[in-house]
This record gives sequence, C-alpha cells and structure tokens, in this order.
Amino acid sequence: MATPKTMLLNAFEMACPGHICHGLWTHPRDESHRYGDLSYWEDLARTLERGCFDGIFFADGLGIYDVYEGGYETVLREGVQVPRYDPMLIVPAMARVTQHLGFGITSSVTYEPPYLFARRMSTLDQLTGGRVGWNVVTGYLDSAARAVGLTGQPQHDDRYARADDYLDAVYKLWESSWENDALVLDRARRIHTDPAKVHHIRHEGPYYRIDGPHLCAPTPQRTPVIYQAGASDRGRQFAARHAECVFVMGPNRAVIGNVVRDLRHAVAQAGRDPHSVRIFAGINIVTGPTRAAAQTRFDEYCRYASPEAGLAHFSSTVGINFSTYGLDDPIVHVRNDSGQSALEAFTRRSPGKVWTVRQLLDTMKLGSRVHTFVGSPDEVADELEAWITEADVDGFNLIRTVAPESLRDFVDLVVPVLQRRGLLKTRYAAGTLREKLFGRTAALPTEHYGSQFRADTSAPHSEPGTPE
Repeated sequence: MATPKTMLLNAFEMACPGHICHGLWTHPRDESHRYGDLSYWEDLARTLERGCFDGIFFADGLGIYDVYEGGYETVLREGVQVPRYDPMLIVPAMARVTQHLGFGITSSVTYEPPYLFARRMSTLDQLTGGRVGWNVVTGYLDSAARAVGLTGQPQHDDRYARADDYLDAVYKLWESSWENDALVLDRARRIHTDPAKVHHIRHEGPYYRIDGPHLCAPTPQRTPVIYQAGASDRGRQFAARHAECVFVMGPNRAVIGNVVRDLRHAVAQAGRDPHSVRIFAGINIVTGPTRAAAQTRFDEYCRYASPEAGLAHFSSTVGINFSTYGLDDPIVHVRNDSGQSALEAFTRRSPGKVWTVRQLLDTMKLGSRVHTFVGSPDEVADELEAWITEADVDGFNLIRTVAPESLRDFVDLVVPVLQRRGLLKTRYAAGTLREKLFGRTAALPTEHYGSQFRADTSAPHSEPGTPE
C-alpha cells in the first residue's frame, strides 16, 4: 500500500468567545474569555508550533448574526462570534514568539478599498517574515452591509465579479509596482529608492480604480498565500483562478470528497495542476488517552454546548430563519445571496437524505454542524488518514471546542502518533509560508493567474541591502 501524503494542519480560530462550537465558553476550563489578552494568543501560538502546525487560520467577518428569530438577542446571549476583534492586530504578537507558524487572515473584498488592504497585508508579510495568507471572502451578511452604510449586500455572483476585479487590483500593487531591486539604500549617493524601478499603478476595473504606486517595497512573498472558502459554483470558478489553498466544510467525508473532486476538476479546467491547490477540511476532534476517556470528555462537553446557538449561527450563514420551521420540516436548497456552499453541503450534496431541523440540531451536540470525531489518539490518526485517502483532502482546519484544552490535547496526544506513522512532519522546512506549504519559491508560481502582473520576472526576490 502506498504511503499516504503528509498532512497539513491549521488551527481554526476567531478572536471571539464562541467561534464554531457554541456554548462551550460556559465550560469551567474554557479560557476563550481571554481572547482580548495577547498572552492568550502567544501561548496558543507556542503550542501550535510545538505541534508542527502549519498555521492558524483566523476566520473573521463584519456584521452580526440577526436572521434567527429576526434579531440578534440569542446571538448576544449565547456569545455567538460576538464580541469580536480584528485578527490582523493579533498576528504580530503571535509571530514574535514563533519562527515557523503561518497565519491565514480572513478579509472581505466588499468593504475595504484594495489600495488600503494591500498595504496592510504587505506590512504583515514583512513583519512576519513572509508567513501570511489571505482568506478571500466576499461577505454574506446583510447586517454587515448595513453597518458600513450600504442598503444591502451585492448579489452572490456579483460579489465574486467584484472579487475578481479586487484581486486584479491588489496583484498589480503587490507584483507590478516595485521591482525587486528598487531599494538601493545608498547613503553616499543619497539614493534610498531608485525612482525608475517604482511603477505607477493605474487600474480601471468595473468596480475598483487605483491611481498611484504601492506604498510598500517588495516583501518576502509579495503576494500572500491566497486562501478561499467558497465551494458554490461561482466560488469554484473563483478558486480555480486564484486559490492556492481552499477550506471546505461538510457533514462527513463522503460529502467532502464530492466537493474536493469538483474543486480539483475546476482547477484542472482552468489549466492548473489540480493538486497544486491545497484543500483543508474543517473537522472537530475530541480525544483522550483512551477511547473511553475521549467519550467521557465529549459527554462532558455536550452538557455545556448550545445546539440552539449553533442553529442561530447556521441561520445567518445560509440566510434562512430556522426558528420559523417545525422540527420535522424538510430543509431544501434555496437560492439566495448568503452562503451557498454551506447549504449545498446539507441538501444537494447529501444524495438520498432529506435534512430536517430536528436532524440538524441532532448533529449539533457540540453547538456546531461541523463533523466531530471522538476517539483515542490512534483512532483519531486512523480517521484523519481516511479523510486524506478517501476524500483527497490535503489537511485539516481543526475546530476548537474547549479552548485551549482541545488543541493542546491534540498536540500532546495525537501529533506524536501522526509523526510516528509518517503522516505529519517532525520539523519545519525553511522559508516563507508558501515555501513551506508547496516546497517552491516564495513568489507566486508562474502558472498562477496573479503571476502575469509581475513587473520583473528575470531576477529572484532578494532582501533589501544594508545602507552603505
């Protein structure tokens, strides 16, 4: 039997008390109330690097979940992703106490001009030594649109058209504005930057305009690693053009396997190697030294979880007020401008199964619709290996349950088993996040759509020189 590929691991996080497994902030050992304390994030970063995690994937978004029951009272009461801080401001502290851990940061193209965002990401890429990725999202909450002064969010497919234009704009800033050797730092000649090697960017797209040079010199990666998390038809088209990593979620590995197959096919249709994209599946792991210990811990967690809070979250994700449904009413696919791929995973991609609210709640024993596996370290390793081989994923975004206990348990108990089996690296490769994930140069590969905007392909990127 062939040896399975080495898996990739991210911790899936958000700077808030209740991220995916809702209600568990009430557990007496949970420390997520410290989400506003930098030492909390620094300690987590050290734990993840000790476990050879590739990164921490920060979800984020604007707006509040206000679809369930027509308001946000349940969301506030249950702490469903609110209060919530900006993860970009947390990353430098985590980078300072680690050497290798990567940072995937979610940011929407809908609510911030590309010129401002490009500078912020360049700053983070420089400060982290090239360890950042960008999870490109288009937003899906009307509450977010209203909060920033719009009457409503753009339509689902129109948001992706805007995203394509946004990506063109930031690629030009990151790849075209500054040549690799633009920084001179020559004190004797009083030349800091060679003006001939900094190019004025003029972007006249259907949605965005730029008229000026990028404010940042080339950073280790120039363009951050591009993540994407939409698996709708339009989302797959976007991923096929832009994504280097894709995050998928679903109720089981059979459903995820179908999603992965469609994604890889779309990437191939776009003229790229279908396995040049790294696909991460969201999964919940509850483990202990033995299966019995893991089950005991799961049962304990369930006593603190809130399935209703999970339903309130899911209502806003898919734009359906499930409080108006009877427990046994079927859930059918409804075309709207919210998260299409999440609803498809429970309807179109579950052949032969009709979901009801009762069944949905039953899957949310930990306040989450995410697939949960409970088992000993060896059983967890078996399960993850099965996802790698059967669903063709490249790795996992591990959801936190009781924080930081669940991730610490995984590092202490499961990681050694994975490493003994050759399923997980025992040490990090050198280089940037892109180099670590793909074993190639820090720059976008030539087959990537964004590489066409590169100003100078003749010279490799080099670090700025030392003032003479």
